[in-house]
Amino acid sequence: MYQEQDVLQEDLVDKFHPVSELLSFIRKTLVITELEVRKLKHDPTELFTRAIQPALWMLVFGEVFSHVRAIPTGNFGYLDFMAPGILAQSVLFVAIFYGIGIIWERDLGIVHKFLASPIPRAALVTGKALSAGIRAISQGIIIYILSLILGVHISFAPLSILLIILIIIISAALFSTLSLIIACIVKTRERFMGIGQVITMPLFFASNAIYPVAIMPDWLKVIAHINPLTYQVDALRALMLVGGTSMYGIPFDITALLVSLIILITIGAKIYPNVAR
Repeated sequence: MYQEQDVLQEDLVDKFHPVSELLSFIRKTLVITELEVRKLKHDPTELFTRAIQPALWMLVFGEVFSHVRAIPTGNFGYLDFMAPGILAQSVLFVAIFYGIGIIWERDLGIVHKFLASPIPRAALVTGKALSAGIRAISQGIIIYILSLILGVHISFAPLSILLIILIIIISAALFSTLSLIIACIVKTRERFMGIGQVITMPLFFASNAIYPVAIMPDWLKVIAHINPLTYQVDALRALMLVGGTSMYGIPFDITALLVSLIILITIGAKIYPNVAR
C-alpha cells in the first residue's frame, strides 16, 4: 500500500514538474525585472532626455513635411502618419543603448555574480528585456502628450491603449536584447556606442516610420519587410490613430515581433556569459 502511495506521489511530481519549472522561471525573470526597474529611482531623468530627439523630429521634421503633398499618407495628415513612427523611434532609442549597462555590470563584477547564481541565463536576459519594455512605456506617454498638443487625431479606445502598451513592451524588449547581444560581442563601451549609432538610423530609415513602404525602391522594400520596426510601426499606426489601419494585420505584426524577440532571447542567453570573458 505504501509503495503504491509513493508511486502516485512520484507520478504527481513528474506530472507537475514542467509547471513548477515554468513558474520558477517566471519568478526569477520578474526578480531580475524588478531589480532593473529599480535603477530608475537613481536616474529617472534618462527617460526624458531620451525623448528629446523624437520630440524634435515631430516638432521640426513633422511640421515641415506636413506641408509637402507628395508623400502618400492616405487619409491622414503627415503629422498623424508620422506620430506612431516617432513613438516607435523613441522606443528604439531607449532600448538600443540598453546593452551598455551590461558592460558596466561586467566592470563592477555584477555579471560574475549573476553567472554564479542559480538563475537561468534565459531568465536573466528576459528579465532585463522586460525591464526595458517597462521603461519604454514612459516614452509612449510623452509622445501621446506631444501628439495631442500638435493636434494629432489620437484614439483613446481602451483595447487600443492596452495593445499599444503590449507592443511597446515587446518592441523595447526586442531591441534591448539586440543591444545586449551586441554588448556581449564587442565588450567595450567605445565599440558599443559606435555600433549602436551605426545601426539605429538604418533601422529607423529602413522602416515605414516616416514614409510608406510603397514609395521605397525595391531593394529597400526587402529590408523593410525583415525589419521588426516596420511591424511595430504598422501596429501602432492602426491602434494609435482614429481610423487607423494595418497593412499586415495586427495579429501578424505582434507575432512577427514576438518571434523576433524569442529568437534574440535564445541567442542572448547563449552568449551572455561571453561578456564576462
